[in-house]
Amino acid sequence: MAATVWSGCSQKTRFIVGTWLRPIHSSALKSEYDAVIIGGGHNGLIASAYLQKGGLKTAVLERRHVLGGAAVSEEIFPGFRFSRASYLLSLLRPHIYQNLELKKHGLKVYTRDPHAFTPMREDLGGRKPPRSLLLGSDMAKNQQEIGKFSERDAKAFPDYVTHLEKLACAVQPLLDAPPVDIPGITQGSLRKRITALKSLKPLIKFGLKLGKNAPDFYELITSPSIKVLNRWFESEPLRATLATDSVIGANISPSHLGSGYVLLHHVMGEVEQERGAWGYVEGGMGGVSQAIASSARSLGADIFTEQEVGQVLIGPDRSTIGVVLKDGTEVRSKVVLSNATPHVTFKELTPQFQIILSIPSFGSKLINNMTSCPFFCHFIVAVDKLPNFLAAPNTADGKPGPHHQCSIHLNCENLDVLETAYSEGQQGHPSSRPMIEMTIPSVLDPTLAPPGCHVVSLFTQFTPYWLEGGRAWTDEDRENFANSVFDSAESYAPGFKESIVGKDILVPPDLERVFGLTGGNIFHGTMSLDQLYLARPLPSIANYCSPVKGLYMCGSGSHPGGGVMGSAGWNAAMTVLADLKRR
Repeated sequence: MAATVWSGCSQKTRFIVGTWLRPIHSSALKSEYDAVIIGGGHNGLIASAYLQKGGLKTAVLERRHVLGGAAVSEEIFPGFRFSRASYLLSLLRPHIYQNLELKKHGLKVYTRDPHAFTPMREDLGGRKPPRSLLLGSDMAKNQQEIGKFSERDAKAFPDYVTHLEKLACAVQPLLDAPPVDIPGITQGSLRKRITALKSLKPLIKFGLKLGKNAPDFYELITSPSIKVLNRWFESEPLRATLATDSVIGANISPSHLGSGYVLLHHVMGEVEQERGAWGYVEGGMGGVSQAIASSARSLGADIFTEQEVGQVLIGPDRSTIGVVLKDGTEVRSKVVLSNATPHVTFKELTPQFQIILSIPSFGSKLINNMTSCPFFCHFIVAVDKLPNFLAAPNTADGKPGPHHQCSIHLNCENLDVLETAYSEGQQGHPSSRPMIEMTIPSVLDPTLAPPGCHVVSLFTQFTPYWLEGGRAWTDEDRENFANSVFDSAESYAPGFKESIVGKDILVPPDLERVFGLTGGNIFHGTMSLDQLYLARPLPSIANYCSPVKGLYMCGSGSHPGGGVMGSAGWNAAMTVLADLKRR
């Protein structure tokens, strides 16, 4: 349950913000479409735009009152606009940004430079004032910052960045195409097999780009990130700061196999052709969803909120014929695309007997394997003054410093802190010192809060879905953990707690309840090696299709996974158009 407290803000401001968030229906919901998309998240909206461009009359049905799925902005209390789940923009594929003319449709992004700030706690090491690490695009400044901890690491850092960029660049062709069509290559007529061979093209491009770096790539994706980082660096603050990218949004620690891939996944970020960049969307993350929706509407797509789908309709021939809403309304269509999680799609929206009839091995056990607890939660607070860090005190005029625009890593002084936090979470205890990624988007985007006030996001890692003994979260548990997280922030920035005028608490069960994210996982499934590429969400359905003819998946539970904004929606739309052309 979200807990809120707030102080004054004008009704005029509240009205303007509320109007911006209110969706505009394209038209009345029709009884028949060529394509229906379940869920108005960014991937579903992107799929709708490309299906409409491809000549299919398309409708998007969103169950909530606001579009965006996890990429949504909401005014929880007057005058403050929150990005309630997703909180940073990156990995929005350039061709989607350009093809859908998202800038023309209102998308404005504030890029961050510097982008990472790790303050030290005063009681760790006894230094006064405590040190900090600030990283950005200026390599000379980065080396100067790293040199405070290790001259050796300062010299190695440029080579490390170049090394990861080469690997990330090689992966790009795989992001913008469906996985290799193994069934198509190995089954069916010779003509179909030859056609399916085209799906090898992105994999060949990947291999050619990788070249002699193939052994390095293999090591990175299969190794613990701690092994990779230990080989490059010796200083704890740098290793711990970089290690945060290897565990964010995943139920793993830096010592787990496969955490190296998660590290690479987050390095692949890009904002407006600036590789490695992550930015804030004006108006919050709902701004990107609104821009995509505006583009889709301009192409003729119908987009609706407060239209919850109850079940996918299956015809006598075991193929999809549409959906039925929770209120009993039937909407017929040639195809249905689900932007819901794989678990919701196949366990809640699709009649189970159809799944069993279509693929006998596709049972509940496999479906349940797609679900894993993400072990993170999201706290968003409204504050009436800027956080003042001991390691980088505010200036007399109170204006934001360069570090305020960063991802601020708290409880990240060394890898042992991260490992301890992970261990506590596995035992059903919210971490006593959780890994926290704090962001303050309002320092760059003044539309988010009243003058002098700010919106602060605290994305905390290693928070269990079930507490010790399988106990569900209570309101008291939420408040206690929130106070613990705020105490952590207070230890780095004294006065933080008293500056809070409102808060929104979302632990994993809340993320599931509010946004339909199974297990509270914003990526719709673990970003682990057993659930990537040919195995996402399962090896038998990794090409956006499903056991039911005419039912497709277009969300983050499909390749290339969560965080890569838009690729799943685009790939799914291209798959649907190609399939319909072959019918």
